[in-house]
Amino acid sequence: MRQFVDRNAFAYSMTSLAAVLMNSIFRFYYVRLFTDYYHISETWFHMAQVIYMIWNAVNDPLFAYWQDNSNIKAFRSRRHAILYGAPLFVICFLLPWFPWKTYEASEWMIGVHLIVSLCCYDALFTFVLLSHCALYAEISSRHEDRVRLTRYSQVASIVGSTSVLLSQFVSNDLNNFHAFQLWCVFVAFLSWAAMYYTGRNVRTRFELQPTALEGSGKLSMENKSLGHSKQDGSLSLSFKQAKQIICNRNFLIFVFINFCQIFHMDFGANFLAIFVTQLIPEADLSQFFRKAMFGTTFIFPQLLVLFLSIFVSRYGSYRIIIWSFYFKICSAFLMFLIGAQHTHIMVLFFVMDRSLPEAIFSFFNLCLSDIIDEDQLKSQRASPLSSSVFGYNALFTKPASSLAPMMVVSILNKYGYKELQDEKLSLHDTTQLKGTMFILACFIPIIVGSLQLMVWRNYSIRSSHITVAKHVET
Repeated sequence: MRQFVDRNAFAYSMTSLAAVLMNSIFRFYYVRLFTDYYHISETWFHMAQVIYMIWNAVNDPLFAYWQDNSNIKAFRSRRHAILYGAPLFVICFLLPWFPWKTYEASEWMIGVHLIVSLCCYDALFTFVLLSHCALYAEISSRHEDRVRLTRYSQVASIVGSTSVLLSQFVSNDLNNFHAFQLWCVFVAFLSWAAMYYTGRNVRTRFELQPTALEGSGKLSMENKSLGHSKQDGSLSLSFKQAKQIICNRNFLIFVFINFCQIFHMDFGANFLAIFVTQLIPEADLSQFFRKAMFGTTFIFPQLLVLFLSIFVSRYGSYRIIIWSFYFKICSAFLMFLIGAQHTHIMVLFFVMDRSLPEAIFSFFNLCLSDIIDEDQLKSQRASPLSSSVFGYNALFTKPASSLAPMMVVSILNKYGYKELQDEKLSLHDTTQLKGTMFILACFIPIIVGSLQLMVWRNYSIRSSHITVAKHVET
């Protein structure tokens, strides 16, 4: 069994490699590209983010329902969804990096380009990653096996996270845009090959033992019909399943925590380069080390996960997550007290504030897998509704990815960021804008961490790392 899980863990991790390769580049560059290089207007930027926010929320439960209830192989089979979705996923990844024409500042086509890029990329990202997340819960029910999956995934993610570091040097921080485009094409090809390997080789415990659970006499025919979504794809059943999942107290707590975490992560990913450029002079941080720093903030979280996984195995994900909230609050408050004039300390703060939330987010799948197991047990399902749980989670949390850039861009433009780009901002207003950036960098982690800390204390699944496995595996 150990050999089976290890082989599966490697196949599973290949999609992690692909996702991190592409998503690191996408998240780090797209806001900067459209605001600083394509010069999108603020109106079109906000319009694109609102459309993206709505689509981002709607497509997750839609794809989740199809994947959990469809008899079509490309939807129902997790590995086939990855296999068939991979080519379209990498094509959508390439959309933002190739302008449709030579753009003039603030023209409408830039906004349409952003809308198409965001919606297409997110649709395929959702389709493939929902299946990948479902595999996490379905490969094994044992906590130690899931931690092993996390470790394999993080090793792959370490490799994938170098994409930003390499792109910084290949493109000279986007100054050589043609080189950046070629690099993105190369990344897309590598990502397709990695996802193809997952689709061909990964297996779940249900594929290994297709009749193990159905042979149990504990489920009535009525509960089998409710639990095994292949037997009934009716709309009424989907509403009943949705109600059971969404009314789960632990699920609601987790959704709130996840929303805050995604908001914090996207805030850091989208605005780190902007804040560092404005708050840390080149005399204190050279261009070489600046590029290295940006790349490090994508690599270090993956290394941190490997280190923290030892403590997760021993103490469980609940404790590690709550400790991270304390650290987030204290480090941001300390940075605020130290002040923006200590730029070298600020560099360390930026690296940690980007890295720790990303690292802790990698353990959130453990919590969702526990919620999936709890839902299956409470509702007496023959097989877990893994995609549905991940999909409904995404329904409520994905809007955070749009709210973070919308809110911060609005605040920065209110204090003259657009005028700064046009070199029309006075020295006094520039100082005020930089002060606003520093306050945002410190107080967003404090506020987000405080909210998370208050709510996470009510989460009740705290001992899954020491409980007996909930499913029989031989």
